[in-house]
Amino acid sequence: MHALARLVAVTAGIIVCVGVPLPAQWRVQTKGVPMTPAGTPNLEAPAPKLADGTPDLSGLWDAEKRPCDEAKTPLGCIDAVRGVPVGFGNLGADLPASDPNDPTPFQPWARTLVAQRTADFGKDSPHARCLPQASPSAWATFDMQKIVHTVDSVTILQEFMGQYRQIFLDGRPLPTDPEPTFKGYSVGKWEGDTLVVETIGYKENWLDGQGRPLTEQARTIERIRRVNYGTLEVGMTIDDPKAYTKPWKTLTIRLALVLNTDLLEYICNENEKSVQHMVGKGVVK
Repeated sequence: MHALARLVAVTAGIIVCVGVPLPAQWRVQTKGVPMTPAGTPNLEAPAPKLADGTPDLSGLWDAEKRPCDEAKTPLGCIDAVRGVPVGFGNLGADLPASDPNDPTPFQPWARTLVAQRTADFGKDSPHARCLPQASPSAWATFDMQKIVHTVDSVTILQEFMGQYRQIFLDGRPLPTDPEPTFKGYSVGKWEGDTLVVETIGYKENWLDGQGRPLTEQARTIERIRRVNYGTLEVGMTIDDPKAYTKPWKTLTIRLALVLNTDLLEYICNENEKSVQHMVGKGVVK
């Protein structure tokens, strides 16, 4: 099981979003890739379009990552050879939760809860218990995800735990009395080249690796944009009056297109032996 999937701190640094080379999982050739005159993939080419003229979000995507810093990583970097996803530890800012400059507008109980979760090294996080991630945190994940986009829906398949999420674009309204789920209920509409997605009906969950809460009162807005052929950007607004004093915006999460491979099954609670060794030792600075 990925030890770093339970990190509570993220190191500082600058990340550049590029096409991600990964060890071959499937020996496949991605079709339709625009090429440069030199014969290499042109990731800066314009985003592809669906038949209705809207940007096609389809593809295999990997969140941008920064190198793991052993000195600032309580669980070490053995499972983070490709780095730590930007935003995994803190969706609100590029800071640890203990930093006094953290702008997250916590309700008092939520601030106390995050401090406790940080002190416990995130041992009760969804990742540690092999449970699905909430939709916002899933963008800043360690593992790849695949988007299948049609005119009527966007389906997101996650390698981690075989999760899936559906965003409906067929004009249906959000449910009035939803049964809470890990991913919530999502509908989207286009504003120019940006897909605006509204989601409600969450189960109580963690927003990020430091344990910012997401409650059943939450309503989130995601703005998803395919900047070019090889880059996806996602910005989010969290409106959860139970946990926060006002709506707040996350970092912009960037994902890079992955070519010539595909998803493999990864079930984290298969032979899981890590949680029993996780012991809180104080708040991570």
